[in-house]
Parts: sequence; C-alpha cells; structure tokens
Amino acid sequence: MAMPIVTIDIGGTHARFALAEVAQGNVVNLSEPITMKTAEHASFQTAWEAFDAMLDQPIPRAVAIAIAGPVTGDVIKFTNNPWIIRPALIKERLNVEAFTLVNDFEAVGHAVARADAAHFTHLCGPDEPLTSDGTISIVGPGTGLGVAHIHRHAGSYHVQATEGGHVDFAPLDGIEDAILARLRQRFTRVSTERVVSGPGLIGIYETLAAIEGRAIQQYDDKTLWALGMAGEDSLASAAVDRFCLSLGSVAGDIALAQGGFGGVVIAGGLGLRIKDILLRSGFDQRFRAKGRFEKLMAAIPVKLITHPQPGLFGAAAAFAKEHQV
Repeated sequence: MAMPIVTIDIGGTHARFALAEVAQGNVVNLSEPITMKTAEHASFQTAWEAFDAMLDQPIPRAVAIAIAGPVTGDVIKFTNNPWIIRPALIKERLNVEAFTLVNDFEAVGHAVARADAAHFTHLCGPDEPLTSDGTISIVGPGTGLGVAHIHRHAGSYHVQATEGGHVDFAPLDGIEDAILARLRQRFTRVSTERVVSGPGLIGIYETLAAIEGRAIQQYDDKTLWALGMAGEDSLASAAVDRFCLSLGSVAGDIALAQGGFGGVVIAGGLGLRIKDILLRSGFDQRFRAKGRFEKLMAAIPVKLITHPQPGLFGAAAAFAKEHQV
C-alpha cells in the first residue's frame, strides 16, 4: 500500500509544497505543487501551516524536504531567506512521525535515478538507456553549477552530491582563454561555475564585446538570456552558444573524473530552457573532445531530464529509499 507524504523543495525565493505517495522505493503519485514566496512567511513552520490550511484532507505525517544548501549541522540557515530549520525539532514542530532532509541537487540525483524514460530527452551519444549497473554523472547549471553522481548496482543505487562545480575552469580555445583572463581580474580563482551557470553568461558576453571592441552593455543575466535565446542581440546569442560549448566541455570533464561512463544527465531549469540550442550548438562535439578518450566519450549516452518537478519528485524518492517504503 502506498504511503502518503508531503514533499517540499525550498530555495531562496520560493518554497514548493506537494503531496506524494511512495511505495516499494518508487514515487507512485505526485500532486501539482503549491508555490509560496519565502518572503511572505515568517518561518518554515508558518509556511507548513499555510499549506496545511489549503488542503481538503488531513496532512500526511511524513515529510521529505529538499534544501538549496548544506543540510548538515544543528541549525540549517538559508542564504537568500531568513528561514532556519532545526532538524532535531522537525518532528515536534511539524507534528510528523518521519522525515528526510536532503540537499536540493541530491534530490535531483534521486529524481534521475527514479524517473522513467519518458522524462529524459536524448542529447548526444548512443540513444540508449542510462546504465542499470555503473556510474551516471549529473551536471546542473542554474544559479550555480550542481554536480552529483549516481552509482547503480544490484538493483539499488547511491546518490553522491559533490562540489564538482568548483573545479578550475579549463579553456579549450582562444576565446575561452580571453574569458578566463577577464574573469581572473575579478576573481582570485576561476571555477567552472563562474562560466557555466546562469550568471556566468555575463562574463562570456562582456568578453565577446571586448574582443570586438564594442561598448559593454550592463545587462543582468536574466536579460542576457532572454536576448540571446530570442535572437534579438547577436552578441548575446553568441554568448549563449559559447555557454553551450563550455557546458559540453565541463560535462565531459565531470564524466571522466567520476567515471560516469554509464551516462551523463544535464539537469536544472536552465538546461530545459536551452534544450533546442544545446542540440545544435556543438555541445556534443565539445563533450567528446577529450583527445585519446574521444571514442570512450562518444559511447556515453547524454540526456536531459525533463521532469517538471525534479526537486519534489527526487525528495520523495529519497524519503522512499531512506525509510524503505
């Protein structure tokens, strides 16, 4: 019999709540989420109470929570909102009997492990399923660059969140040399997420403008993405294309480092938005361009997860795995 739970995905600006049902390690049902602005609620507990008041049924007494940040320590604080969570008090404050607490990108890892084939789009490499026995790498460009891997063996799996987005950025051509040089003037050390993330588009755009001797327009990253994807600004479009090339290089590097030869998955809302551009950008050539290992890279299936709520789905899957329901 399926077990009802609440699943929650908490970021800096929004918290998403949904009802889910889990059984035999799988998420068998996920409701449409209710999204709340964190700024409109004094605490996580009051947001929980607001969600409870919206339901026309008793709230389940089990909860899975995905958090955009570290989930260690006695007190969990958020970077962009004033909420705090004390894990030791979750059962008492929320009146629940069981809970699971995971990092948001770890939740994405569980979503990749448990989502069915219909929730993946093929990007490059052989058009075949992700491995059922081996390692799968996950790369998620967003506000930062999330990196994780899944190891599958004997019908089970383990998700390992990492800080792989903070490895050094490695240029492959003269333009990326220029990007690195420009960012070095701003940052002591240039990690991959300084380039391959939503805000990273700014540095790419400014470098391309400097190469052409153009006046640098002061756009925020959201405006640049909109201009580039709509084709309304040729330099912004070139920056988006360059982003996709760099993402291909980084995804290939992560696969080599983690042994993700059973598949690579691009995750995150940004990945979804640029899906069509990725397919025609040269992402695949950059992914394979690893010298002596080019044949090995060409044999790796690379996919994009298209599940509409991977954080909520993945948190629920993490609960099912931890509590063996």
